[in-house]
Amino acid sequence: MEKKRVHQVAKEYHISSDALIAMLKDMGFDVKGYMSIVDEKMAEQIHKKFEEEKEEFRREIKRKKKRTEERTKTVVAKVSAPSDQKKKRRKKKEQVVGPSRFRNRRKSRLKRREVDQKIVEENIRKTLAQIESGVRGKKRRPKIQRQGEEVEEERNLLRVSEFTSIAELAALMGVKTSEVISKCLEMGLVVTINQRLDMDTIAMVADEFGFEVEPLGEYAEDLLEKEEEEVDEDMLQPRPPVVTIMGHVDHGKTSLLDYIRKSNIIAGEVGGITQHIGAYEVELEGGKVTFLDTPGHEAFTAMRARGAQVTDIVVLVVAADSGVMPQTVEAIDHARAAGVPIVVAINKVDLPKANPDAVKQQLADHGLLVEGWGGKTLAAEVSAKTGKGIDKLLDMLLLEAEMLELKANPHRKAKGTIIEARLDRGRGCIATVLVQDGTLGIGDPFVVGLSSGRVRALFNERGYQLKEAGPSSPVQILGIEGIPQAGDSFYVLSSEREAKLISQKRQLLKREQDHRRVKRPTLGDISQQIKEGRIKDLSLIVKADVDGSVEALSDSLMQLGNEEVTVRVIHRGVGAVAESDVLLAAASNAIIIGFNVRAEARARDLATKEQVDIRFYQIIYDAIDDVKAALSGLLAPEIQEKVIGTASVRQVFRIPKVGTIAGCYVQSGVIRRGLSVRVLRDGAVIFEGSITSLKRFKDDVKEVSTGYECGVGIEGSDDIRENDLLEVFEVTETVRELK
Repeated sequence: MEKKRVHQVAKEYHISSDALIAMLKDMGFDVKGYMSIVDEKMAEQIHKKFEEEKEEFRREIKRKKKRTEERTKTVVAKVSAPSDQKKKRRKKKEQVVGPSRFRNRRKSRLKRREVDQKIVEENIRKTLAQIESGVRGKKRRPKIQRQGEEVEEERNLLRVSEFTSIAELAALMGVKTSEVISKCLEMGLVVTINQRLDMDTIAMVADEFGFEVEPLGEYAEDLLEKEEEEVDEDMLQPRPPVVTIMGHVDHGKTSLLDYIRKSNIIAGEVGGITQHIGAYEVELEGGKVTFLDTPGHEAFTAMRARGAQVTDIVVLVVAADSGVMPQTVEAIDHARAAGVPIVVAINKVDLPKANPDAVKQQLADHGLLVEGWGGKTLAAEVSAKTGKGIDKLLDMLLLEAEMLELKANPHRKAKGTIIEARLDRGRGCIATVLVQDGTLGIGDPFVVGLSSGRVRALFNERGYQLKEAGPSSPVQILGIEGIPQAGDSFYVLSSEREAKLISQKRQLLKREQDHRRVKRPTLGDISQQIKEGRIKDLSLIVKADVDGSVEALSDSLMQLGNEEVTVRVIHRGVGAVAESDVLLAAASNAIIIGFNVRAEARARDLATKEQVDIRFYQIIYDAIDDVKAALSGLLAPEIQEKVIGTASVRQVFRIPKVGTIAGCYVQSGVIRRGLSVRVLRDGAVIFEGSITSLKRFKDDVKEVSTGYECGVGIEGSDDIRENDLLEVFEVTETVRELK
């Protein structure tokens, strides 16, 4: 059995740690605090205790139910039983009006009484049940029973999105808001009626009312996808395949795309594309093929990380003279993870150093065995420069698409995915949409991510205006209120009002998520999390300039573990820190260690957005010491340097028994006595020291502001010349606090 701590077991049973500690002490176990270990014997006793309480609760419910039924029968019998006086009045009335008329009246009254009696019995039963249970005003969904059907027991399942408010949760469960707030207070949660709860709290509160919780993705996504489940096979028609070309840098991906685009477009003039929109169609004799013009595997990974699956086939481009490279391996891994078939294009076979057989051998080492060697992977030897083998490659794509049997329904409302989006000064937001199902037309209202709108215009990849676009068609659209992100799902709705309501709700939830965003762990947080028992291993991503450094650093870091925590390197690679590394770190709560490398600009921006901690080192021992200090909680103070002001030296005074005084003009900031100063000459640092004296004319001053002249004395420096630049700076040491 896996060892667990008291607070972990308490969370499983939805009770506080103090309550569990008190229970264990009553059982005779020696428990000191919430970090104490719960062994197998203790776990069995806890489980047995809770099972006994559950069984007692079930018996109590049965007893209450039985008492309610007995009291219901008694009250109904009293209400329905006629008294002796009623019998006498009935006999007298029969004598007055006559037997026949009395029977007819009595028959109609009995009929009405039979209906009323059922209502009375039901109301009595409800009232008594409320009195017994002490719960008032609970609403239950009515169960409709058709003739000849058996009523199935309703499953109490709630499908809710994260950050649902208390009022919304109460309405979904059919209980009063005050009851939910009371239950939260009993659990130690102080909440208000409009307060929004995270998913863990929602599940805990719903469990108290006997409901199970199933998390939803984006708001209204289940409603939008419900139509997709109802597929009419008769309406499905074949659609063109969507192909993404991936591979290593400089292996000819762009050249291959350019050759295919220029030489195989039947409609329109060759090379007549006036606007690049990230995707385009190629019309062949055997059908159409849609190509996604994405920047390699990084964009492919980013879209797949957002839940978008738009690619049907991946073309893996490998240079015949270079072979399989690191990015080639990453592209293979990403395509396999997405479950997309791979077609290999061995490019640059026209070069003298080309060796296609060696490339096929390297591909086989990575699990891609081509057909010519007895495998199942389609491969073509091509040259993007001369066009050799391009037709064979396109035929392979059509063959693979035919085997996939790709179909879509062009008669339904359109659904697609955003490929890219940009802001145009004259036309506003322009987004490229790949229509995956249905037909998109001008005037269709839609919702995409956090935005909504109505299609004002459609354009193809050559800039020509269209009236509609069918499945697998890439089009530009105008009319989006906002800028969507690549990978956002695009849905056409019945009305613009419905689209606006959904987008407004999503924006509200997004603001709430940003407000409550979970902070990614930094090295400064690791020690505290280990003490609290929240983590058992430290996940790292290691990037270095050469493969030998990657291996050495990874092995050294993994040896730092102990019995409480282990260091786990989830990914290692050669080269700069890329966006895919940041995405993996964000998904795995990992820290990125860079050795003799830097991060790409887009990766830095993404790391800031996702709050991923990236550390760069040039000495391997510094990296090891930092991780070791994080694990042991001995973090060194963070040293920050801030430039306070600058001044130019205009004249130098040499005073006996005092030293050299620099007559300066303050160019920016302030010059303050006692701070550190750096003497710069021709952009190079000549000396570093501190300001010992600062004067304005004959007066000693503490600081001098911009635009004033002053005399500066620097400790230990006599080599000061005219036109030197003084840079005054302040060094602060900030102790890293474990939060």
